[in-house]
Amino acid sequence: MTAGNVKRNRIGYYFIVPYFVAFLIFGLYPILYSLYISFTNWNGFSSPVFVGLQNYVRLIHDTAFYQSILTTLIIWIISIVPQLILALGLAILLNEKFIRGKHFFRAVFYLPNIVTPVTIGVLAALMFDWKTGSVNKILVALHIIHVPVNWLGHPFLAQVIVGGIMCWQYFGYNMLIFTAGLQSIPNEVYEAAEMDGATRFQIALRITMPMIRPVILFTAVTSVIGGMQIFDVPLMLGNTAGNSTQTMVSYLYTTGFKRFDYGYASAIAYGIFILIMVMSLVTMKLSSRKNQTVVSDRVAPVRA
Repeated sequence: MTAGNVKRNRIGYYFIVPYFVAFLIFGLYPILYSLYISFTNWNGFSSPVFVGLQNYVRLIHDTAFYQSILTTLIIWIISIVPQLILALGLAILLNEKFIRGKHFFRAVFYLPNIVTPVTIGVLAALMFDWKTGSVNKILVALHIIHVPVNWLGHPFLAQVIVGGIMCWQYFGYNMLIFTAGLQSIPNEVYEAAEMDGATRFQIALRITMPMIRPVILFTAVTSVIGGMQIFDVPLMLGNTAGNSTQTMVSYLYTTGFKRFDYGYASAIAYGIFILIMVMSLVTMKLSSRKNQTVVSDRVAPVRA
């Protein structure tokens, strides 16, 4: 490479300068500024007043924050368990050779993922309104219930509705990830198992599941990160009984943009960040152990 080529190649760096400038202005600066704000008392209008660790001490003793963590975990569990089971079952079913129109069904199941959560939240609020909602009207017409149910007025029912919406919206996305994992398994492995006389249940239990276990763990890690940031759907549902759908991010939004307590809201944001980081590290630690188990499982032969 000559000196002239090196000089010409340096021109390429100018094409990535806009990205780094945008990142510094809209990414790094807000992060560092919010960290500074978390050590102040600021209502957004007057000058910030430095208060040291006062906001973080308040966060440690804030029962409402702990309640929002519990609510987030409940909604996440309600959403993720049926979501992964449904996604994995459909991925295995649509991976079979005898299923016709599998590409159509995959597209249909993925469709809810492209709808914005705000739109889904508004539709859910209209459907589950206990006076005018279509859900109550259908159930009354079918004589399943006799009087309208105040779905959003019951704390647990409201959490189930949010979890169900999250499950419906994202199971198609996870199904595609599982499908990619299933299609990465060589057919020779299945053919060898069938020649050894293994049943379909044994093949699914001792070949399919161990070989897509890394995919399952990847889905679990991303679900933890995404599940801890549930915000749009609970916000669009409005006020529920006892703030039963107030998640961690909803609590952050309420503190910052409704109570104008930006210093404490910034401390909440960093509290959420630390919590997500810890949970992600725990999940990744568990995934590394599971991967070691997968290696040993692959060595073991399949016996009918």
